[in-house]
Amino acid sequence: MEIGVVVHGPNIIDSNWALKLINLLSGYGDVSARLGGTMGRTAVIDGSLEDIIDISKKLVPSDSLKLFNDADVDVIFLINYGKSDVTGQVFGYKVYNHYLSKINKNNIPVIQIERPGESDGSIISWNGNNKNLVDDLSQKLDLNIVTPEEIYDNHFKQDKIDDTKIQRIVHGVSPDENIMVNSIVIGKSNSDKITLIAKDGYITEIIGGTIKEHGVEKLGKVDLAKAIVKTGLLRKSKVKPRVLKKNESEDVFKIAFLDHAGEDVYQFKDADLVVTVGDDTTLIASDILYRFNIPIVGITDGDLDKVVEDGFKAKNSIIFEFESGTDDVVGRKIFELIFKKEKILIKSRNSKNIDEIRDEIIKITNLLNCKYNIINI
Repeated sequence: MEIGVVVHGPNIIDSNWALKLINLLSGYGDVSARLGGTMGRTAVIDGSLEDIIDISKKLVPSDSLKLFNDADVDVIFLINYGKSDVTGQVFGYKVYNHYLSKINKNNIPVIQIERPGESDGSIISWNGNNKNLVDDLSQKLDLNIVTPEEIYDNHFKQDKIDDTKIQRIVHGVSPDENIMVNSIVIGKSNSDKITLIAKDGYITEIIGGTIKEHGVEKLGKVDLAKAIVKTGLLRKSKVKPRVLKKNESEDVFKIAFLDHAGEDVYQFKDADLVVTVGDDTTLIASDILYRFNIPIVGITDGDLDKVVEDGFKAKNSIIFEFESGTDDVVGRKIFELIFKKEKILIKSRNSKNIDEIRDEIIKITNLLNCKYNIINI
């Protein structure tokens, strides 16, 4: 039997359950595993699991499921460790329905294993007749069998949809959690369910939460139906990061520019330095780039929302702290004057490359008459 496993999120990896489940499923057939989502990549690297879980492509979970559907495997597993049974089951429901919209034939069983090892852990057969396999895994893993119908009835049936508004309901939220849309913190929750309201493509209201105007401004226009919405910490576990060996060019020094999109930082893993704009972007990017031994120059203004438990920074990193609300202004000028509106800047390698970039940024901030502090890592 050919088995495809889609691994989602850092928690299933950090808890060691991803590896346990892959090993268990290997007893049923030949297993291929790939990541679905972005933040799990760091966990795969830290766990030295790159040869077991494919992280070569940046894919949302439904696309990872589709790849296994295209490969015509016999069964597909979605394994996840949500922060609660509600978030995990709601996540699975949405992923499965996105997946359905992308495939031509729904003839391959899809089974979700959610929060293994927890008393509220569950196994969900999203389609097909898999009773024997589901029963067997339920017993071996001590998981509750939950049906798609139960998930719909418990979490979606009562949702009130206002057809006059563009809205996105988010379940399983805890009060006082950051609300992230496409990697940008746009507010904070104050209830266990929130509804994002958009008008003309811009988020205008959060029912059950408080909107963060600066975050909404950074986010800009968004398709709420397709947006990636997350709440709480992106990675909860306290981990020992693994640093990979990096091959440096003898002649070229590659500098990348990253503006408020922390989760896209993997595309710059071959850079020598990354300039990051925004507090949260700097926190996420520096944490990821630490694994590749890449320093950052962070442009921040103290508008930090805690989105990861710990944030690591590579040696020789520099953090500029500006007055509130000015990081975007400085970032735009850096992009215009230093990077010439290109994401990658190539310079001849020398021992003072980072110092030169720092000095160029200082010149720009002086032109803008911005006050700042510098922190050297």
